[in-house]
Amino acid sequence: MDLAEIKDTLLIDFEAFLQKNLPSAPSFHPSYDKALKEMFEAGGKRFRPLMLLQIVESFQPLLVKNSHFIALAIEMIHTYSLIHDDLPTFDDANLRRGHPTLHVSYDEVTATLVGDALNTHSFLLIADAPFSSDIKIELIYELSLNSGANGMVLGQAIDCYFEDKVLTISELRFLHIHKTAKLIACSLKMGAIIVGLDKDKQNLLYEIGLNIGLLFQVQDDIIDATYTSYKAGKPTNNDNSKNSYTNLLGIDGAKKEKDRLILEVESQIDKLDIEVKKRLLSSIDRYFKG
Repeated sequence: MDLAEIKDTLLIDFEAFLQKNLPSAPSFHPSYDKALKEMFEAGGKRFRPLMLLQIVESFQPLLVKNSHFIALAIEMIHTYSLIHDDLPTFDDANLRRGHPTLHVSYDEVTATLVGDALNTHSFLLIADAPFSSDIKIELIYELSLNSGANGMVLGQAIDCYFEDKVLTISELRFLHIHKTAKLIACSLKMGAIIVGLDKDKQNLLYEIGLNIGLLFQVQDDIIDATYTSYKAGKPTNNDNSKNSYTNLLGIDGAKKEKDRLILEVESQIDKLDIEVKKRLLSSIDRYFKG
């Protein structure tokens, strides 16, 4: 089985697990239970779960199925952040993953509560995962640290507060390290925790993840500036007032930054063991060079 087939199998198996384990809250509420599932059923790249699962597959493939619980927890945190990011109080977006956003399909209250529910449900998934308590505490710590007050939420706070105010390139990187990169970085590190890698390797994977996260954001900014909404599956050309790589550096400058980050990530990945190195380099080729 080649690397592309391994990656596709990981994603297919994870997607099947995800669809069987969506949150459920039946009641006499007319739409809450349906809304809990809607953004997952709309699709998505599942990039963060793939990062975690590739680490596990590289070192202990027998733990991949158990790791689905953790990968889904990360995807739930990511999806909650998108639901909240699309709310009228933030970006007021009407499209996500080619599907109407939840506040459009239902209302702002439902969308807010679904985001809240997915955030907390992610930690229930980790608590129920078939790993030792010590491992689960480490995983909960990493996900909380990187998605909470000093992680993704801090990035969102900076993004919103400094809208219409031009940031420096170092401030922009700080913003996106927190808003985007930390969740990707902790996906890699959580995979390393599951398979028992030493702290030095965990930290190296985390640093690689930060740069992959910045690369992911630069590419997203380029897509926003150059794609139609139909092609991107979400509103585009709507970041003119925001601090983005394309606004700060121009499209050509953002493309140069993307190329620089690819080289830096490839150099870091070259320090890894051969199996995980091959998988991560294949992902860089697939997601950022196509």
